[in-house]
Parts: sequence; structure tokens; C-alpha cells
Amino acid sequence: MSNERSRIAEPVGRSWPANIADDELRLQWEFLAFLRATAVNKVAGLSRAQAAATPLATSPRLSALGVLKHLTAVERWWLSIEAGGADLPSLWAGSPDPSWDLTSDDDPVSVVEAYRAEWAHAAASTAGLGAGDRARRSPDEFTVRWILAHVVQETARHVGHLDLLRELADGETGE
Repeated sequence: MSNERSRIAEPVGRSWPANIADDELRLQWEFLAFLRATAVNKVAGLSRAQAAATPLATSPRLSALGVLKHLTAVERWWLSIEAGGADLPSLWAGSPDPSWDLTSDDDPVSVVEAYRAEWAHAAASTAGLGAGDRARRSPDEFTVRWILAHVVQETARHVGHLDLLRELADGETGE
């Protein structure tokens, strides 16, 4: 097996949230889990070159790997730091936003691993928080409900970008 092949991310399982939901916060987390898995699956099977490609001339930093790195930064800031109050460094330090930028070490496996590690940070940081609880970092500005809704919409928007990038990379379409 070549080194290139060994650095291709594998797809992950995903589940659609229950249609008859009785817990608002659980439903939000289930939708986020579905979107997270969809984002990972949009990169699964792509080579590093395909996943790092920036095929849109008007968006020269927009790559599938860049989207996942950005989503990692989104989760770090909003869920771990803002909602949960975790003492972690922001992945957005700099201007323009460096979370989209790739390094030579970034490949589908490493970027997916970092994204999935951030899910664990988010879960640990927000454990025990309810929807109406105030953010630990900025309690006068945000509730956990708002932050989680924001992360769900941000992830959904970027999954749409991944749909397009995947189709341009290898023609694959669909969820």
C-alpha cells in the first residue's frame, strides 16, 4: 500500500436524528453529530491532492481540508471555549482567519483526526450544561442554546461547500 493511499480518511457512520424529539438539546447535538459525520464523509476517500485542491478561482483558500480545519476552529471557539469555558488556544488567532490554511502535514487523515478530537473537547467542555445555561466565557452574551444552534447552522453551511468541493474533486454527489 502506498503512503498516499494510507493517508486517505475512512467514512464514518451517521444517524439521522429521531423525528419525534422530546429533548431540545439532545436534538441539537444529534443534528450536529449527523452534520459532523457528513463533513468527514465528504473528505473520506479523497487523496491529499483532491482534498487540498482549491478549484474556485474566486475563493482561493477554499479546499475540503480547509473547510474541516475551519469547522475544527469553529467547534473549538464556540463549544469548548465560549460555551464550556475551556482553557484552550483559539485556532483563529490572526487575520485573515488562518483556520482555512493548510500546512504540508495536513492530509485527510490528520485533519479528520483533529476534527474528531475537537468533538471530544466540545463534549467534555459542555458536559452538564443545559440549553438555557449561559456561556461560561461570555455569560451576558450567549446561552448554550444559541451557541449550539449557531454551530449547527455554521456546520450545515460548510457541509454545502463540501458537497460542491467533493463533486468537483471526483464527481461524487449525494449525502
